[in-house]
Amino acid sequence: MNDDKTIIEFKDIVKIYGKAEAKTYALNKVSLSIKKGEFVSIMGASGSGKSTSMNMIGCLDFATSGEYLFDGINVEKLNRNQMALIRRNYLGFVFQGFNLLGRTSALENVELPLIYRKVSTKKRKELAIEALNKVGLGSVVHHTPAQLSGGQQQRVAIARAIVTNPLVLLADEPTGNLDSIKSVEIMDLLKHLNEELGITIIMVTHEEEMAKYSNRVIYFRDGHIEQTLKKGYK
Repeated sequence: MNDDKTIIEFKDIVKIYGKAEAKTYALNKVSLSIKKGEFVSIMGASGSGKSTSMNMIGCLDFATSGEYLFDGINVEKLNRNQMALIRRNYLGFVFQGFNLLGRTSALENVELPLIYRKVSTKKRKELAIEALNKVGLGSVVHHTPAQLSGGQQQRVAIARAIVTNPLVLLADEPTGNLDSIKSVEIMDLLKHLNEELGITIIMVTHEEEMAKYSNRVIYFRDGHIEQTLKKGYK
């Protein structure tokens, strides 16, 4: 799904860490755009700028200079509270380490973002069950993470990320802790969420095989975009 609306746009983004001799350009005049409904992978070696870019997109950090537009909003002009509202209301996050609460059920883990939104208890449960069904875990809603496989735990994390119906899902090495079979299952799920539900997905990965699931791959090197390749589903 792609309606040609640009949802993420960097205009000459610069991010500098340190001062004087310790000054480092994590990003050096990076410009990019991502359209609604795209599935984009970001790749690059350690220190290339890919993680810094993801932090910027996720409203977790400010640029030193340049403009970042999120759905037309100039993020660089927002304060930290306003950036937190964008994260809470429009972004979903999936991490390599799952980040689930160990003593709570899958259902309760998925409900967490809705608590911050002050959604009623009844509605929270309905939405959480719906999200778990979307990732194929409707039968294990009351299981704790210890009762689930690594792949199932990541599915719970994905359900938690999509339960708020975000504009953009940010996935940081989502298959990094999984074996090859479970990795393929997670990538098939992300591809399904992108194609069937139209969720815009931006994924950081170091694995070419996983990047092949996306529509486009952006390669970073030394704070610059080295190249952008369009790829088809494997």
